[in-house]
Amino acid sequence: MKIILSKIGRRFNREWIFRNIDYAFQTGQSYAILGINGSGKSTLLQVISGALTPSEGTLSYTINEKEVEIDQVFQHLALASPYLELIEEFTLTEVLDFHFEFKKRLNNLSNNELIKLLNMESSKNKQLKYFSSGMKQRVKLILAFCSETSILLLDEPTSNLDEQGISWYHSLIKKFTANRLVIVCSNQIHEYDFCQHKLLIADYK
Repeated sequence: MKIILSKIGRRFNREWIFRNIDYAFQTGQSYAILGINGSGKSTLLQVISGALTPSEGTLSYTINEKEVEIDQVFQHLALASPYLELIEEFTLTEVLDFHFEFKKRLNNLSNNELIKLLNMESSKNKQLKYFSSGMKQRVKLILAFCSETSILLLDEPTSNLDEQGISWYHSLIKKFTANRLVIVCSNQIHEYDFCQHKLLIADYK
């Protein structure tokens, strides 16, 4: 998958969040979108994912030089973000079953294997509303990392994770990002220190 941004801009009311972004994202590479809180990182990620339309400019998505329609892009991406909500009435097992009705499982990982990766065997039948914020973040990450998609989008991926959780996040990066296009929105170096390319939002104000 290749994503090309041409003169992309986004504004709210009369204020421009960013403008004139010319950039290309390529499968097999990792990218960090960097900026202070409120700078527009998450907004740009939502534009890249197709969840928001740009106020100006164009995006194109291609696979092997063939264009992918914007309404089909969701099939090729997985996203973990603090603003994504989980269905808290579901148990952990039910959340996994529900998610993978819509996404293919990476490496055909079973629920038991995913729960073991989460180290949540004792919580597999517990409703998510009883999970801590850190546990919920781990679930969001495992759903994204373990979906078979060519694009992996991570917005502030270690939110609510402690030091052990951050180490666990790094283990997911090593295990599940080969040959994928990975984009991380962050202002914390431990979240993006593996990224090969960096895009600074401040350069497009």
